Amino acid sequence: MEAISILPVQEEIGVRCGARFITYPELFERALRASRGLFELGVGGGDRVALLLRNSIEFLEASVATAPLGASAVPINWHWRSEEIAHVLGDSGAKALVVHADLWPEIAASVPNGIGVVVVPPAEGSTASAVPAPDGAVSWEQLASAAEPLTEAPDGASPVSIIYTSGTTGRPKGVVRQPASDAQREAARTLLAGIFELGPGERTVIPAPLYHTAPNVYALAAAALGMDMTIMAGFDAEEFLRLVERHRVTVVQMVPTMFVRLLALPEQVRRRHDLSSLRRVVHAAAPCPPEVKRAMIEWFGPIIYEYYGGTETGPVVFCTSDEGLAHPGTVGRPLDGAVVKVLDPGGRELPAGESGEIYMWLDVWPDFTYEGDEQKRRSVERDGLISCGDIGYVDDEGYLYLNDRSSDMVISGGVNIYPAEIESCLLSLEGVRDCAVFGIPDEEFGESLAAHIELEERAELSAEAVRAHVRARLAAYKTPRVVEFSDSLPREDSGKIFKRRLREPYWRGRERAI
Repeated sequence: MEAISILPVQEEIGVRCGARFITYPELFERALRASRGLFELGVGGGDRVALLLRNSIEFLEASVATAPLGASAVPINWHWRSEEIAHVLGDSGAKALVVHADLWPEIAASVPNGIGVVVVPPAEGSTASAVPAPDGAVSWEQLASAAEPLTEAPDGASPVSIIYTSGTTGRPKGVVRQPASDAQREAARTLLAGIFELGPGERTVIPAPLYHTAPNVYALAAAALGMDMTIMAGFDAEEFLRLVERHRVTVVQMVPTMFVRLLALPEQVRRRHDLSSLRRVVHAAAPCPPEVKRAMIEWFGPIIYEYYGGTETGPVVFCTSDEGLAHPGTVGRPLDGAVVKVLDPGGRELPAGESGEIYMWLDVWPDFTYEGDEQKRRSVERDGLISCGDIGYVDDEGYLYLNDRSSDMVISGGVNIYPAEIESCLLSLEGVRDCAVFGIPDEEFGESLAAHIELEERAELSAEAVRAHVRARLAAYKTPRVVEFSDSLPREDSGKIFKRRLREPYWRGRERAI
């Protein structure tokens, strides 16, 4: 029987994506065969395997295949352009690249020499035409089905994926964790099970991109527990409801943008689907407007939970439905053993109600560094606590609220975006003297981008020309929605653009500035 087949009438436990299905024994056997193939390509302990893949069964197989080698998977956002992807490949020192065939032509010229290339057929539902594999490449199917399974793993740890996060400034940094102790592994399993209610017999849907930290960790944990899993190629609100009903999904992790899209469905569509199997829906990655959370609780029941943390820290703060309703806007209170402090710029802890930079840590998670940038790692720490760049406050009962960010980073639909990267791109456009890019309110995505541009004398540019320039060089989601032109931008005495003055009118009258 083929390892991947059409979903059977009597549904088995396993992983599906679209009409494709694989049982866990088959998935892990294929992963071990691929481990052998990667080993023969020269991948070993401490090496990195980059994954430029859409959501697919192969994404999961490739992630699992790195662990027996003591190597790390490095998921890459496939929306990125060639220069962005080349940065991650070079910075991570990837020994091999597993890539969907239709994504290869866009990045071929940017892949460093010496990287082994493994090609996966275009994902199901892709409209891309078949493209020839690069010279010297091997196919994923060749690795996953032809080789003997790896039975004796080489020496080396089995680290988790290295996720490149947008952090707070500069280019994305790879978060590299130290190996976990046995005690940390057990504590992390217990904590994650408590937050997400992951466990044997549970059934889940993965609605978010697997190259992001939270869905990546969640999916790998679910696979390790043998949970029935449906991977969505991309989020569609009505399709999500259909999948929950058909597969009797019990637990799921989402982001607030998905809530907004679900609530936008016509009432008759929302009532059409039986969601009674759902027991826990956990969200994170971006602030959730209180009115959106309230509407979701009214619809789904008190099964909506929230956590707050980052790629560097893991979950540190947690919130139930009842707490969210009683304390609108909170992201919750610290988990057992977690430390959360709000500090002023001098490092002084602020009293309840006063906003400052949020620092936190939970010893369940192993320590980390940024790939090749220990100085950056030190810059985000104070007294053993880590900042993800958020500004907020705690109330008298210890509930944490977010209301701004210490950096200019924008979170749109749960995705971190660097304004500095877009500003650099805009400054390469003829006629642009200077510019400022920042986040503005967006009902669906939480935030979208605005670009205010100072033109050279007698220069003429249209908003669409600016957007086209960005789209041609960066991922589409980094394209500003609003483009404004002016003869001069407000500046501080130092000459630095006073970006806060540009942002304030967009956020006026709102409780949050993110």
